[in-house]
Amino acid sequence: MRDITLILLAAGSSTRFESLVKKQWIYIDDEPLWLFVANQFKKYNFNKTIVVTSKKEMHAMKKFAEFTYVEGGNSRQTSLQNALISVESPYVLVTDVARCCIDHEMIERILNQKGEADCIVPAITPVDTIYYDNTNIDRDSVKLIQTPQLSVTQILKQALCASKEFTDESSAIVAQKGKIKFVAGSQKATKLTTKDDLKKLNCLQRTAKKNLIGFGIDTHQFESGKKMFLGGITIESEFGFKAHSDGDVLIHSIIDALLGASALGDIGEFFPDNDSAFKNIDSTVLLQEVVTMINEFGFEIVNIDTTIVAQKPKISGYKDAICAQLSKIMGLEQRFINIKATTSEKMGFIGRSEGISVHSVANITYRDWSTL
Repeated sequence: MRDITLILLAAGSSTRFESLVKKQWIYIDDEPLWLFVANQFKKYNFNKTIVVTSKKEMHAMKKFAEFTYVEGGNSRQTSLQNALISVESPYVLVTDVARCCIDHEMIERILNQKGEADCIVPAITPVDTIYYDNTNIDRDSVKLIQTPQLSVTQILKQALCASKEFTDESSAIVAQKGKIKFVAGSQKATKLTTKDDLKKLNCLQRTAKKNLIGFGIDTHQFESGKKMFLGGITIESEFGFKAHSDGDVLIHSIIDALLGASALGDIGEFFPDNDSAFKNIDSTVLLQEVVTMINEFGFEIVNIDTTIVAQKPKISGYKDAICAQLSKIMGLEQRFINIKATTSEKMGFIGRSEGISVHSVANITYRDWSTL
């Protein structure tokens, strides 16, 4: 299949799925859905596999597999056009990650018709009575179109240049007087659109039960004349932290622990200290963004354990307030957030009251899609 490139469209916003988790990131065993789908096509040895995704998700996806990743656009058509720029093969097979139960007999039917038309289209005939605008129509004249669709690359590129927005490859090619050919689709190829569709997809394994641990550490020196923010609250002190942001060393360590547990990188990759957008930013905003990302990428936070190492100021009187604030930001019950404080017994820079260090451990797991 060296003359065919596979394009997997996975850049959707997943709005209709109505879940904390984006549907492309629900975990099938220990694989996110987009990878579960991509791996089912490996047996065909395509020329190239292109995964279309959002800029934010691309960073995470690249850690899973060595595909070609392309940033999507604001519509399916724009995303497909972006991907086609990287296609050099004469044919392209396009599918949506939402078509996650792959019927290999249907795929063979599509591939066996290569060269017979400008676009090979799987379709099924509805079995229910159909009305259109209060008029009954012959259901045998109606076809429900599915993906993947196999197209001649150059013809598809030209067809998508039209100003009209198309919902699939076949409609774009037909609009340009191209030839399409239907093959039998599959009832197995149900599209995952809403959470209720999960009940119809028998190919999906239950989510693996794994605990993923991350460790984060952050250290900041003191700076006179600044407010001190720790764990999202203001601490009474004659000094704050020297930092590009507000310097909330506790939140920074939790962010790194969460990113470590999810293998998404570190705080500097997402919020670099040379970016003016994060100058003096409230670190609770950064934590909320990371928590949202953790949720969208299919994870669930189990618990957080943090140790503050400081000679001064005294932290013990603030621990409950910090815990309550973190609970609010993270959507995690207070009983799953533990705040500890200790000194360095007057040793080192902390003992000399020059700064604070915070160590955090985060425990996360895959969110079970069957409970969504």
